[in-house]
Amino acid sequence: MPEQSDVLVSGGGIAGLTAAAVFGAMGYDVTCVDPAPPITSRDVSGSDLRTTAILQPAKALLEKFGLWQRLAPHAMPLRVMRIVDAGGEASEPRVVREFRADEISNQPFGWNLPNWLLRREFLSQLTDLPSVSFRPGVSTNSLFTRMGEARVGLSDGSKVSTRLVIAADGRNSFTREAAGISITKRHYGQKALAFAVTHTLPHESVSTEIHRSGGPFTLVPLPDHEGKPSSAVVWMETGPKAQELHALSDDAFEVAVNERACGLMGEIHLATGRALWPITSQHAETMQAERVALMAEAAHVVPPIGAQGLNMSLADLRCLTELAEKYPDDLGCADMLTAYDKARMSDIRLRVQGIDLLNRASMVDARALRDVRAAGLSALYALPQIRHMLMRMGLGVA
Repeated sequence: MPEQSDVLVSGGGIAGLTAAAVFGAMGYDVTCVDPAPPITSRDVSGSDLRTTAILQPAKALLEKFGLWQRLAPHAMPLRVMRIVDAGGEASEPRVVREFRADEISNQPFGWNLPNWLLRREFLSQLTDLPSVSFRPGVSTNSLFTRMGEARVGLSDGSKVSTRLVIAADGRNSFTREAAGISITKRHYGQKALAFAVTHTLPHESVSTEIHRSGGPFTLVPLPDHEGKPSSAVVWMETGPKAQELHALSDDAFEVAVNERACGLMGEIHLATGRALWPITSQHAETMQAERVALMAEAAHVVPPIGAQGLNMSLADLRCLTELAEKYPDDLGCADMLTAYDKARMSDIRLRVQGIDLLNRASMVDARALRDVRAAGLSALYALPQIRHMLMRMGLGVA
């Protein structure tokens, strides 16, 4: 006989762990599986060196379900988002515009945390929830659904009967493919380098995004490291250029980083190793199938611009929890999942398209197009109503 569970979460990344913790806190019996045990330390092989800015609506969700108190001691507030155009002849700032959270809110835009730490804290939360079973080293390998339930086969030979399957198993989601849901995908020919640095000038809770060509170079504040100001960096470049940078010695790479940072943070030194990953954009054609809800990268993937990735995922989760409360007697029913698809798809398509345009603008190499980009940034910033609207849209509260 199959095991019984209210919810099966396929995928134990940050989004999947969060979904398991939230539905567990709501009182549901939850099974969460992932083929790889989560890496929960910074300085080990395979650690996710990226960081995530938890924006205001996502923080509210985490607070509601008892997760935020684990994160708060480690979180670095982001009060200003500084956009810099350095697309002139020399690699130096020529247009600098600051978007300040206090123009639209009494809170920061968000709070930055390392991805490996998010995994550590959410995994710790699961151990305090007796209704949640987390099974690392186990993957989903079959899916059969009917009107009243889904039956999921796992790689350890067990089977689970569940009312709702949450597909949080990444951009190459097995669950999405098993449910017959297609995707639309774009390739940019870019890769991103992720690493952390220390610098001589304080970041003062300012996130800085520098545009020249190839993609943005973004510094996001972290707590001090060994007594020095520290930031997480995501450096997007064309694939060949990113590979060249990744292959440099640490000393040579630091020289390249300091040049690309335009001196805005003073002298910069590496504080971690470097990770490299490809940049793509994709979205599923629907967010649901019978007894299956897609969320996170199983549903949408965007370039790392504007802190949208995980925040879109947590918006998916917030929507699912609200609908679960609306359908308490039939979790995962057709009406619930149809409502989920309707509620999320328009926002996802808008954000995927918007980030696609921003990324293409950041990639331009021709000098004339870089001049147009700089003029556009100045024009948008000069209009307070437009500036405030863009900030609210970025937060997901417009």
